[in-house]
Amino acid sequence: MARQRKSAEDRKAEIVQVAIRLAGELGPDRVTTQALADAVGVSQPAIFRHFPTKPDIWQAVGSAITSGMEMGALPDPGDDPLGLLESLVARYLGQIMANPAIPAILFSRELHAENEALRAHFERVMTARRGMFARLIGAAQNKGQVSETVAADDLAALVLATIQGLAMRWSLEARGFDLQTEGVRLIGLLLGRG
Repeated sequence: MARQRKSAEDRKAEIVQVAIRLAGELGPDRVTTQALADAVGVSQPAIFRHFPTKPDIWQAVGSAITSGMEMGALPDPGDDPLGLLESLVARYLGQIMANPAIPAILFSRELHAENEALRAHFERVMTARRGMFARLIGAAQNKGQVSETVAADDLAALVLATIQGLAMRWSLEARGFDLQTEGVRLIGLLLGRG
């Protein structure tokens, strides 16, 4: 039986998903275009027909792993901005649990050094996230849910650093704990809940 030919868009999406999977299995710096071609089941030149350069592949991977993490407009925090912040943190950590390669890709020095566009993309996503966290923390401070002794911007930076450090710990500890539960617990402690 002959293999069904995929559309260019479907093949590109498949290449990106396989690159994410291989990054989780091998580490991003060990994902070669030949390994990618072998895993997809195409020739190496076929990979380059869809992505002219390896940095283009990683740029598409970066867009894919952050598409569900970008925040867009700040939802109305209502009467519980701290609860909304905790639910956003849980959502991000859930995305990492579903795609364990995310920390390795986000923190890959090799990828950042070789791909300025990818580094800049991640920086924009993290800056936007920190800004949204600061706005939610500011709203929580205004409602008396979080102490005003530390500036909202500083607390937002600490929340983001906690998420990043926790994701790395989860990865190093062979994913041996529930990342969402631990993240919400630690963010709650950091912001004075409980």
